[in-house]
Parts: sequence; structure tokens; C-alpha cells
Amino acid sequence: MPRRLTALLALLLLAACTGGGDGTPDQADEERPGTIVVASGRDVTGSNGVRQRLIDAWNRAQQEAGSEYQARLVELPGSADEQRSQLLGALQSGSARYDVVNLDVTWVPEFAEAGLVRALPDDLVDADVIDPVAGTARWDGKVYAVPFNSDVGLLYYRIDLLRKAGVEKPYVPEGFTWEQLRGRIAALGKKLDAADYVNGWTTQLAPYEGRTVNAVEAFATAVPGLRLVDEDGRYTGDVEELRRGVKELTRRVDQAYISPSAGKQDETESTSEFAAGRTAFLRAWPSAYPTLYRVFGDRLGVASLPGRAVLGGQNLAVTTTSERARKATELIRFLTGRQSERCLLEAGFAATRASAFGRSARCPAEISATPAPSPTGEADEVPRGDDGRPGFPDEKLKEALERAVHRPRTPLYGAFTQTLITQLGPLVEGGSADDEELARRLDEALRRALPG
Repeated sequence: MPRRLTALLALLLLAACTGGGDGTPDQADEERPGTIVVASGRDVTGSNGVRQRLIDAWNRAQQEAGSEYQARLVELPGSADEQRSQLLGALQSGSARYDVVNLDVTWVPEFAEAGLVRALPDDLVDADVIDPVAGTARWDGKVYAVPFNSDVGLLYYRIDLLRKAGVEKPYVPEGFTWEQLRGRIAALGKKLDAADYVNGWTTQLAPYEGRTVNAVEAFATAVPGLRLVDEDGRYTGDVEELRRGVKELTRRVDQAYISPSAGKQDETESTSEFAAGRTAFLRAWPSAYPTLYRVFGDRLGVASLPGRAVLGGQNLAVTTTSERARKATELIRFLTGRQSERCLLEAGFAATRASAFGRSARCPAEISATPAPSPTGEADEVPRGDDGRPGFPDEKLKEALERAVHRPRTPLYGAFTQTLITQLGPLVEGGSADDEELARRLDEALRRALPG
């Protein structure tokens, strides 16, 4: 592997595994009653990332206004699952003084139902917030968390490999299906040798949330309008729906098409495999684009994910124990406002507001960072898309968000995802399972995990 690529992948792995800080407020905060502590997972835009720059901008405005308040960002280490456990433990025990918490969109019902976050003004989620994204903010008819940055699965692919295999139009068009994807992979296998090509596609099927995301995407594609839970979070699925979903997932993990390593891969590992050069397609989030473009340049293609894509992202909530709730709510209003959402978009996140995707919107110079150098030190040559954002064109990303589907919204989401991860293990790790039997077992397990 070339030295430049080796260094790039090593830094990618380091970035993905580094949480930043120890995840707790420092002792000095106890002596500063005006400090608003914001707990969040790692910012994928890097050191002094856009989240920190937005908080810095709010702090400058507070200082200029003579306010006693300042905000401080605390980054929690570990994976998303580990961060959820840390936040639940800290808020339930009172061991950490967090005012604002950045929650994965799937956690909002759980934290709201447990009384760990408070209801917020309805106008924080207005008509400008993209509809499926706005749906992640509410539970039991109230706004408990405000969409901060969104996310949606995309399909990355190698234009040069498709062209080398003789594909007449080596670009993935809108409306591309999984059946067409399998056809492209079959053509690659016939035309290319192992020096150029080994695996058709890869994704995130290790036993963590990535497996759930891929499964829900397959299920939602196979059963349009699928809802496995009702508005109260109770299980409403049935064996036939699950059988159709399992059948679609079985096609996607067929060993003739998927990397044999996919069952052990997370975001970092699947992106690293694709970047190594002999895998043709990858399902990943928008944040993967800058890294992959630096490896492949114009040989890299990006398209909407075939079928249905799952909505990701994080929402900001105010804890019930915060003694600075009014000011914390003001901070959230700033961090999720139209200007801030444009800054998040230009930094590489998927914005939550439709207005952020407009060509007239721009992030102020005092918040927008100069394009950073690549991880290996070269100047940033990543194409900056519509008005500055790296990667996928703004309008296509907005359309992908508008079509995205939710994972089940339930206070027992932890039980749901763990059940799905466990029950689908024989299929995604071994590559084969009886669809009927797997669907029946999954239905029984979900009925136990999510009483209906």
C-alpha cells in the first residue's frame, strides 16, 4: 500500500477511536455558576471542529453583551452505544453536571420518558426543519430535543472500476436499485482480475448500531411504510413483514456480492477497506466523503443509497437537573438556528434546516474555518460542492434526507436494537439462514423486548 494511503488510513482509525477529553466537567466549572456544560460525542470535523467554533461564537456574543454565561463543550469518549450508557449513568446518578446533552436521534424517547431531559418550546422546531428530521424531536406530543445535525446513508462507488469493466455509463443514476447494484457487481467479477477488484460492496454489519441501520434499511425497502412500533413505542410488527425484510437483507449479504469482512466492520473499518482500493461499492455517511476523495479523486462517485436510507443525526436537549435551563435553551436556539445549520453543512454535516441548503446562505467568516489540510499534510483539494460544502451536492443531500426513514421510536430502543443485532447474527456473520425461521424467532424476541 502506498505510504500516503497508509498514513491516511492510520489517521482515520485514530480519529474514529478518539473521543476527546475525559467526558466529565472539570472542577473549576463548579466554581463558575454561569458555565453551561454541553456533553456530546466526538465531532467528526476534527480538532476545533465546527461544533466548538459555534460554541465559541456564542461565547463571544455573551462576553460582548456583558453576560456571566459561557458554554463549554465536553466530548464523551467511546462508541455511540458507550456514550449513551455514560449519559444515562451520569444523569440518573447526578455524577456529572451537564446542562445540554447531544443525543442520537434514537435516544430521545428513552431520555424523555425517563425524565432526564425537559420539554422545550415548540417554536424551536419550526417549519424550516426538514420533515423527517423534525419528527425526531418530539415524544408524547412535546418537543424534547432540537435537531442539531442530521445524517443519511449514501452509496460511494468506484467510477474507474466500472469503466474498466466496460460499463457504458459508469455512474449511478437516481432510482438505482439493489438489483441493478448486484448486476454491476456481477459484471465487475466477470471482467476484472484480482489485481484490481476483490469485493463487490461493503457496509457496517458488526454487532453494534451499524447492523441495525443496515437491517432497517433492508426492511423498509422490502415493506414500504413499515412501522414496527406504534406512536407509544409498542411493537406492532408481524412475521410476514419480518420475513420479507429478512429476505431482502439476505440478498444484500449474499457472499457472492458482499465483502466477507462486512460482518465484523464498523464505519471506520468499512471505509478503510473501500479506501484500500479493491472494493467497488460502500454504504457510508456523508462525513466519509473528504477522506475518500483524497484517496480516489475524480475516480470516486457518490449517489443516493438504493432503496430506503435510514435517518441518523443528533439532537440537543436540556437536562432536567440543569440550573441554567433558560440560558441553555437560548444556547440551543443559537446552535440550531439557520446560520449555525449552514455552518454545519459547510463543515461536512448534513444540515437539519431546508434554508441551509439555499445558495444564498453562507457561514460567517468568523465561524467558518479555512479548509483544513488533509490528514497527510497536503493542501485540501476536496471539491467544495454547492457554495463551499465538501462532497455530495446540496440538493441531492436534502432530497436524501427528505426520503429517509426513522428507526423505531420507542423508549425501549436499546432493547430493540440489541434484539435485532443478536437475532440477525447468524445471517450477517455466517451469510446464510432460513428466512422463515429467522423471521419467526425475531418476531418472538421483539414481542418480549417491546411489549405490545
